[in-house]
Amino acid sequence: MLYRSVHLASLSHALPDEVVTSLALEEQLIPLYERLGLSVGRLELMSGIRTRRFWPKGTRPSAAATLAGEVALDRARESMGLDRSEVGLLIFAGVCRDFMEPATASVVHANLRLPPTCQAFDVSNACLGFLNGMVLAAEMIERGVLEAALIVSGEDARPLVEETLRELTAGEHIGRREVKLAYASLTVGSGAAAVVLTHTRRAPEAPRLAGGTLLAATEHHELCSGDRIESGGPLMQTDSEALLLAGNALASRTWSGFLRELDWRAASVERVVTHQVGVQHKRLLFQTLGLDHTRDYPTVAEFGNVGSVSLPLSLSLARDAGFVSDGERVALMGIGSGLHCMMLGLE
Repeated sequence: MLYRSVHLASLSHALPDEVVTSLALEEQLIPLYERLGLSVGRLELMSGIRTRRFWPKGTRPSAAATLAGEVALDRARESMGLDRSEVGLLIFAGVCRDFMEPATASVVHANLRLPPTCQAFDVSNACLGFLNGMVLAAEMIERGVLEAALIVSGEDARPLVEETLRELTAGEHIGRREVKLAYASLTVGSGAAAVVLTHTRRAPEAPRLAGGTLLAATEHHELCSGDRIESGGPLMQTDSEALLLAGNALASRTWSGFLRELDWRAASVERVVTHQVGVQHKRLLFQTLGLDHTRDYPTVAEFGNVGSVSLPLSLSLARDAGFVSDGERVALMGIGSGLHCMMLGLE
């Protein structure tokens, strides 16, 4: 994938106020831990995640995405005079959705008062959905079909975490294996992000989306799977260790193709923004790719794994903090269960 005319006109994020510590979650598991001989503190020790955020109960993903989308549209208007009536496409890219039908994008579309000429739909691909949405919009902008597009996501971790805690404390049948498979579900957090992509005509000075590449390793699709259970809540099982190794191997192959596609050298990539799952994942990834950890803007310790929001949230925070500056080459690295890996380059 190579683009010549696609620019990232604005970027934003939204975060809940409620902060939940890993210790607070584990305190609910003390009877289980004592029975199994496990120690409190293992969640933070193994993941590096100290805290995560939760939206107020009942907050819909569309409401979270609307918060970030409103800011992104305002910033695009202030910086380049883009009116929301010019947006021709809205994509909602979250793992979480308001309901099965209609598309959650329809709710966000109405909330943001986008024009009837703006098409809207959902893209779902686990934690990789946001990058998939960016590519779909970029292809249409590059071909001249669209002038501007808005990609949004809102993730709500509270239902999964609470259902996981209920399941783990349900009875004596829960053993170490069940705890291990549920571990990743306790690392998730909530948040929202949005990006406005436009044609060069509208934002020639904004960061340019240079292109990228993607690979799949779907033989590993069973390593992480989630669904709703009889209680109506979500539940997920993850073989974290196997997922770590398979995802890292896939990322290594994708990185080689990414550099070839953009004709970049690893040394010329000044900043790296990743979908952040835990400190072990990032450590192994950077070691495998031969990257300097100082190029990365870590957010997982404070916000946890925010699903599809994780990467754009990290990019938005890095941009606001001045860590990502004009003139730099930035590699966006996303891995989603399935397994799928996508890397995009910003200039």
